[in-house]
Amino acid sequence: MPRPHALLLIAVSALALPATACGSETEAAPVPRWAEPARYSFTLLSEGGERGGLGKYRITVADGKVAEAVGLDEPARRTVAGEPQNVRTLRDLLTELRQARADKADVADAVFAPDGHPTEIHLDWETNSVDDEADYLITEYRVHP
Repeated sequence: MPRPHALLLIAVSALALPATACGSETEAAPVPRWAEPARYSFTLLSEGGERGGLGKYRITVADGKVAEAVGLDEPARRTVAGEPQNVRTLRDLLTELRQARADKADVADAVFAPDGHPTEIHLDWETNSVDDEADYLITEYRVHP
């Protein structure tokens, strides 16, 4: 006659194996990637470092290019007026993130919304260097028809 402990061990093992397999499949599933819409808008707070494009902006993108940019603070207004090439799309920011990772920056982190668009990007090429960091906070993201 089988021992009660042995039967319990077999029953628990039989239940644990399928649960483990399911957990592995879920963990291995790729995170969905963001596809840049034809037209979208967002608010960008760009901080950190000594570089162009600092400040808070309301940006509208059409066909992959900045269609409209409004500076919401003085540094952003100066950039929009004098250096509009420093106003970035989300694709530009993701390209910068990928490049920082490829260059093995000390910090190249991002937080993504469930639909895959970035909500935060934090870059620091050398943590011991001053003014080479970049922090981006993305809010009020909207896709337009």
